Amino acid sequence: MTPPPARRRRIGANGTAPAHNLPRRGTVRRAQAITTYGVGSLVAVDHESFIVSGLDEADRSWSEDESPRIYERRLARLLGVDWFRLPPASDDTSKDGMRVRRFPLTHSCPECMELQSHRDFNPPAGRSVCGTCEVDLVPSRFVVACEAGHLGEFPYRQWVHRSSDRASPTAGACGGKLRLRTSGRTSSLRSVLVSCTCGRVPEVSMEGSFRRNALRELGLKCRGHRPWLGTSAPRQECGLPLRTLQRGSSSVWQPVLKSALSIPPWSNGRADPLAGHWERLRKYDDRGRIEAYLDAVFDDEWPMSLDEVMELLDAEREEDPDGEEAPSFDHRYRALRNKEYERLRSGNDESGHSRDEQFVCETPLGDQSVLGPLGVTGPMLVKKLREVRALKAFTRLVDAEVTTDAKEMPLYEHTLRWLPAMEVRGEGVFLRLDEENLGAWEKAPAVAARAERIRTAHQRLLEERADDPSRAVPSPATPRMVLLHTLAHVLINEWSLEAGYPAASLRERLYAADNMAGVLVYTATSDSAGSLGGLVAQGEPELLDRTVRSAVRRAEWCSSDPLCMETEGSGGTAGTNLAACHACVMLPETSCEHNNILLDRALLVGTPDDPGIGYFASVLAR
Repeated sequence: MTPPPARRRRIGANGTAPAHNLPRRGTVRRAQAITTYGVGSLVAVDHESFIVSGLDEADRSWSEDESPRIYERRLARLLGVDWFRLPPASDDTSKDGMRVRRFPLTHSCPECMELQSHRDFNPPAGRSVCGTCEVDLVPSRFVVACEAGHLGEFPYRQWVHRSSDRASPTAGACGGKLRLRTSGRTSSLRSVLVSCTCGRVPEVSMEGSFRRNALRELGLKCRGHRPWLGTSAPRQECGLPLRTLQRGSSSVWQPVLKSALSIPPWSNGRADPLAGHWERLRKYDDRGRIEAYLDAVFDDEWPMSLDEVMELLDAEREEDPDGEEAPSFDHRYRALRNKEYERLRSGNDESGHSRDEQFVCETPLGDQSVLGPLGVTGPMLVKKLREVRALKAFTRLVDAEVTTDAKEMPLYEHTLRWLPAMEVRGEGVFLRLDEENLGAWEKAPAVAARAERIRTAHQRLLEERADDPSRAVPSPATPRMVLLHTLAHVLINEWSLEAGYPAASLRERLYAADNMAGVLVYTATSDSAGSLGGLVAQGEPELLDRTVRSAVRRAEWCSSDPLCMETEGSGGTAGTNLAACHACVMLPETSCEHNNILLDRALLVGTPDDPGIGYFASVLAR
């Protein structure tokens, strides 16, 4: 036989290695790359399953044209980065985009019923079919994860051998092949059957595999797998208990998102060229040293004057939490919100600013005294608004919002100077509640007792979800917070009818604390619904007065009453809502900061037995 010719190595331009020509596997929207299909999440494309790769190679694979940088210094400082990048928005001519890896690797063939690694089926290149049966392979429905964020394959071999002497991590020594079939008798796990051709163990079902201690009883612990970083990534010593999850479960991946509004003096974009230099500039106290640093960094003209740089440094120091040398992340995030509240109260007139100004907040021209009887004050028309939402990390099994010791998994192995983020531009209406009226109302015993019921139920839920109940975060449910939250929901519902916006295109931003009592309702979508111009007009006092009255009267009655108003805990929320359901005040999840909990319209309108506990009871009495 004539030997085959020697293989020649492919060479790209200029003698370099050729660029990878990776196949395209479906598309997701840019916003979904932050909220739904971010790094480390599982994506189902047709009959295949993939995990979104980490960001270590993104500097090389994400095109600058398709994934531009965006800047928001206040948020970047909070998250410890220099800038952000939009996820790539590719088109038909794009060479690359967000990269994914096949996961889980365990597949089954519905024809021959073999259960093994994907490559052991010998599929043709670029296809996911059984090399023998030529039918589409089915990715494993089950994966395992730990609370530290690691993710792995379900141990089918150990599971099927658990009743034998080989029920151990070395059970693979039996030499048999696994098979998976469905009996079809029921839709439960009892009908999913796994067997081994070794003949030493009986066929077993998947029933019981989701018990909290099911895998611990097999002697299995987490080995620190991080498949989104590739097979070459070193494992992390973990040892935490493993939990079985459905591949499409929301517990497999939960994003940790943080957001900030662009407010002056950072909102005109002039500080963007200095991204990456602010940490060093903060170390200098005198103008001379700052001037020398800028001269060394910029050969040509500075992007801004020295006075502007000093003003920005002063503004940054103002957001430092008082009285702490090393403030926690939560304290720094709270300081960021406090500064937004101050700016929304003081406003930022459009006159005297350039077109590049991204935050325009003005006092309405109408007579604000008409809002006095409502207990509402300080309306502001936010005519231009920019919000940046960044993906900080992700968690599995546990929600990062329920514990002070959240086990967040980073998006990369090596440190990066940026994080993926999205920006939205729109408009909004900001209003506050009168502090004198609010203070008197929240001191009423009946009001405090009702809010305490919500707080107690929410605290119990936080402790149940936290891996260590003693480290659970305190519930934010106070009379003030629940009132503002419910008011924001009824206003969004009302404006979706009056101003023509779909409710899902509006979003709330709450400012509830001892020194804050405000709510911002704004358009926060990246599509055309954010630029209709109708929402900001609703902030004029006459229209706002009519809107609040209409919204409160509409909240007085629910089609599910009396059940909704009289229930002890609404709609399966474990008591974290009282008088609230999808027929009255609940919103699409994307519009709410608190996942549709901590709501009670009785604090707006009162109850039939005690109408006086409603903040707007005097409005309904007329």
